Amino acid sequence: MTTAIEDEDAQRVASEKSSAALLSVFAACAMTGLKVVTGVLTGSLGMLSDAAHSGIDLLGAGLTFFSVRVSGKPADEDHTYGHGKIENLSAFAETGLMVISCFWITYEAIDRIFFHPTEVKLSLWPFAVLLTSIAVDYWRSRQLLQVARRHGSAALEADALHFASDIWATLAVLLGLAATWIGAQFHLRWLHYADPLAAIAVSILIFRFTWNLATKTIAVLLDSAPAETRQRMMEEVGRTDGVLSVDQARVRRSGTSYFADLTLSLSRHLTFQHTEDLVHEATEAVRRVIPGADVVIHTVPRETVAESVFDKVRAVASRNNVVLHDVSVQSIDGQLHVEQHIEVNETMPLRKAHDFVRHVEDEIRTEVPQIASVLTHIESEPSTIELPVSIERDRQIESRLRSAARRFPEVLDIHEIVIGRVGDRIHVSCHCTLPDALEMQHVHDVITGLEDQFKQEAPDVYRVLIHPEPVSDNHHH
Repeated sequence: MTTAIEDEDAQRVASEKSSAALLSVFAACAMTGLKVVTGVLTGSLGMLSDAAHSGIDLLGAGLTFFSVRVSGKPADEDHTYGHGKIENLSAFAETGLMVISCFWITYEAIDRIFFHPTEVKLSLWPFAVLLTSIAVDYWRSRQLLQVARRHGSAALEADALHFASDIWATLAVLLGLAATWIGAQFHLRWLHYADPLAAIAVSILIFRFTWNLATKTIAVLLDSAPAETRQRMMEEVGRTDGVLSVDQARVRRSGTSYFADLTLSLSRHLTFQHTEDLVHEATEAVRRVIPGADVVIHTVPRETVAESVFDKVRAVASRNNVVLHDVSVQSIDGQLHVEQHIEVNETMPLRKAHDFVRHVEDEIRTEVPQIASVLTHIESEPSTIELPVSIERDRQIESRLRSAARRFPEVLDIHEIVIGRVGDRIHVSCHCTLPDALEMQHVHDVITGLEDQFKQEAPDVYRVLIHPEPVSDNHHH
């Protein structure tokens, strides 16, 4: 269900981006045609330079339309990070087109100023075309920028900035033509150069926008990420309870998508489930800084400052995948002596078991240098799990349990008594009914006292488990 919703959202975003890019192509096509015709009829270099700029806009708009269509395709075997970077590549190509237009316009302007002066034929027509161009460029720049910011599209943002630069360029041409008209009316020869000078101003403006766009685009293509974004991400993840440190953090962008790769140090005593929960919390922390990021987190088990000797001994056992229990540590003359029980497979030969346990002991001494000696009791771990054998007919044990319960007036009932054996050890479990209002401290005292009393009456029982229940929940009473 979630995948279907995500696919639908992706299609909606791709459709919106494509519509914006296609509208831009139509607008660029119309304005380029108008400016070319007007520039040829008037002979204005400023108008022709603006037409060339619009022509490059048309190429850029077509490139943008193509790139947003391709970038919306899902990841595949050859493009595991998706096709998003085609947008950044498109934006970079558009900056190249803008630089070419800058050089061409500047060359033509210098040629007209110093070598081949050209008279400009003035009329109201070029002014009307330029004012229309400003209105269209302003409208389409706003439309594109809104869609670009909503979906983080580098290609649409490049297109929007390109059209924003058109507005300033067109204003410069408009001023140049106005100055040329004033010079013609009042016979001011020096204003004759206003048109080519306006063209140079256009090229400077275009170059300024190009520089800003190229800087951003190249940064994305080189997988650069803002340092403050990475720092905020590390701080946010570092505040996650349970994360000891953020050892490494990398961020890259591909089109509209961000990818974050982190290595976190966690306590080596965490369970797999707890580790998974922490990874989920850390992922959400990253997405609070970079919404929608694709996050990959590697975890590294680390020793914590607060670890006790017992924790370190158990960590060694865990690394060696052995069952460890009944660990005791004694301090004698300033040195630590460890006694422990380790279970090994019951089919393992003695020599192999002895060598394995010695390896574990050596590792413990390396882990905790202050440990002088380690004494290990080797026990056999059953290869197969033995099912407890019910011995419900053992009325004598059940009778002793009920006899012990009668010594405690708080115990209202004993039921669901199960007596079983694992190997040669007898295990007893039962449910015990107590008053609803009995405080937990009193409940604990009663249960503990009953267990002790029963073990005195039945010393051959290895383990007793008594489950207390309130009388209101007892259906056996």
